Amino acid sequence: MNKSAALIFIIFFHFFCNGQTIINDTIARIAPISHEIQGNQVIYGAKMPVLNQIAGAPKAFYTYYWEFGDGTYSFKEKPTHSYKKKETYTVKLWATNNYDNGKPPISRPKSVTITETEDEVSIENTSPFKEDQDLILKRNREPIPNQEMVFITSYKNNNNYASSGKLYLFYNDRQFKNDNFILEDTRLHHGERITPLDLISSNLPENDSHTFLASNNTSFLYNKTLVAQDTTKRKNLPLTLEESKALYRNYQIIEFDNMKPGEERNIFRTLQTTPEMIKDTSAIVTLRSVYVPDNNFDNHTVKDTEMEIVTSHDPNKMSSNGWLMNYRLVRFKKLKFKVRFQNNGEGPANTIKLEVDTPEMFDKSTLKIDSMYPECPICPKEREVNYSCLDTILKKDKIIFQFNKIYLPGSEQKNVEEIDSTKGFVKYSMKFGKNFHKKKTRSRTAIYFDKNEPIITNYATTRFSPGISIGAKAGYILVPELNRQREYFVGATLSPFKSYRMYYQAELLFSSASYDDIQNFETNTINPDGSRNLVRFSELNQFNNISVYAIPGSIRYNFNNYLAIGAGVQLKLDMTSSNDQETTGEGFIIDNNGVLNPNPDLNSFVENTIDDSFTNLQTGVFLGMNIGAVRIGPSIGIRYVYNFDTPNSQIQFYGIWKF
Repeated sequence: MNKSAALIFIIFFHFFCNGQTIINDTIARIAPISHEIQGNQVIYGAKMPVLNQIAGAPKAFYTYYWEFGDGTYSFKEKPTHSYKKKETYTVKLWATNNYDNGKPPISRPKSVTITETEDEVSIENTSPFKEDQDLILKRNREPIPNQEMVFITSYKNNNNYASSGKLYLFYNDRQFKNDNFILEDTRLHHGERITPLDLISSNLPENDSHTFLASNNTSFLYNKTLVAQDTTKRKNLPLTLEESKALYRNYQIIEFDNMKPGEERNIFRTLQTTPEMIKDTSAIVTLRSVYVPDNNFDNHTVKDTEMEIVTSHDPNKMSSNGWLMNYRLVRFKKLKFKVRFQNNGEGPANTIKLEVDTPEMFDKSTLKIDSMYPECPICPKEREVNYSCLDTILKKDKIIFQFNKIYLPGSEQKNVEEIDSTKGFVKYSMKFGKNFHKKKTRSRTAIYFDKNEPIITNYATTRFSPGISIGAKAGYILVPELNRQREYFVGATLSPFKSYRMYYQAELLFSSASYDDIQNFETNTINPDGSRNLVRFSELNQFNNISVYAIPGSIRYNFNNYLAIGAGVQLKLDMTSSNDQETTGEGFIIDNNGVLNPNPDLNSFVENTIDDSFTNLQTGVFLGMNIGAVRIGPSIGIRYVYNFDTPNSQIQFYGIWKF
């Protein structure tokens, strides 16, 4: 092989290898759907691509969500579904890659034609609804920015008569600046229809017996008192709708007709998560669903779905609703936390311990366990029991939750098909302590399954919005270079509310100043006889100024609650300046012998007033300190200012009260 051929071979090999790498990195992973028809039954499956294991994480695996095209669904890996009618159905699969570095694989929808049905299809009683339950919400995965998720709404008619009603979905929390979701698709299978938000109509107040009521009245006048509604089952629909519109930017309304007693239906929505979704992986976003089973009554069910924002599909996670809090109000509410976990082992877990890092600023005595799974009672203190229970241990910097004597199946365990049965969680709430500071906290959890090595979750972060603190400021300014100088000022400051350490502060001050400026000079002229006339002048300038001081931004640092320092840039402008000028001249004559003699004829006195405005712009830098309640409340301070123009030095003494 000559040199040219070798060079061509090397270049070709280089581009081929690089081309292969680029192709492998950019081609989406595909999971084609397979199926086998047996009469009216279809066995589904999919060929899944190889998982890209996250280093150090538990073994990667897929979870599955199927829609069969007839209003039913499954979370099984290889479900078998029985159809009731001879039709062509569009089947969809969403697979989620857990502990995997790549994006979820894509499955093309599959058309399946059913040509045979049985006279009476044998359907197992697999209703997910419990007694008196009429609304169930599920999703196929947690939201990741720039990925889609499916939100499943299951609703049931618990009335003993056919009814028509509405389903509301509220989304995109107003507490976040950007929209978190785009509602891409809504799949309806029972003749439902999407309608615009209509005016709130006057309905009957309630129907607790779920029985149809007849009346001869042509209208109903009902005074809807706005009262607090804290339960899932509510009776004041106008209040719920107004409250929901205040909490969420977007909504969708679906109407349904002629739903039979005991009938169950499903609605499927595809939500595309936006790239602007909050990137904090411990933040919680919510969707609110409102189910009105009968348009004639105000009875309705409200459920809020909380979802943790994630960057990867990791079943072991910690989250908090304290993503951004108002520091002024947070002392009156409890902060909510959630730790969720999944047993990825080949066998069941009997003891699960959650060691949660808990900053000292939380008051652990206010701990309340809101819910848990597996559900079990709280373990009694000071004695051992032989039944399943949740033990809580409070330490200085930790809270330990321990499930004792439970059975949580493993995802790799034989005969375990429902992946949700391998998951658990603890939801709890706490208040802040009495003297907590305005600073960010970070908490994470070490999860122990029996005697295995711990799995460490992400950090759940709580932080405060800056808030606004307006301060009233007044003081005295001393300028050593000026005579008989007096200057007093008042103004306001703007800064974040009760900042912990470093923060920015802006100020706007107005001052009234007066000072004297004396200048001495003389004139000297020669007379014809050789003598000289000398006039000595004394010019007294009495200034009275109204000035504005602007501090566009200063950096301040609080050492503690009582001592702070600051530095920044100061601008000064005289808005009005009045100068009462008095010039006194005293005359002398110097004879040829050099003797100085008074000459009253040359004496003079002149008065003049000079007014000016928006003049004497000065810039300078300053350094100062405060003592007192420097974070919020009253304090006193001193500040030295160096101006780049004369007079150069300025000392400010002031008091400030921050609100």
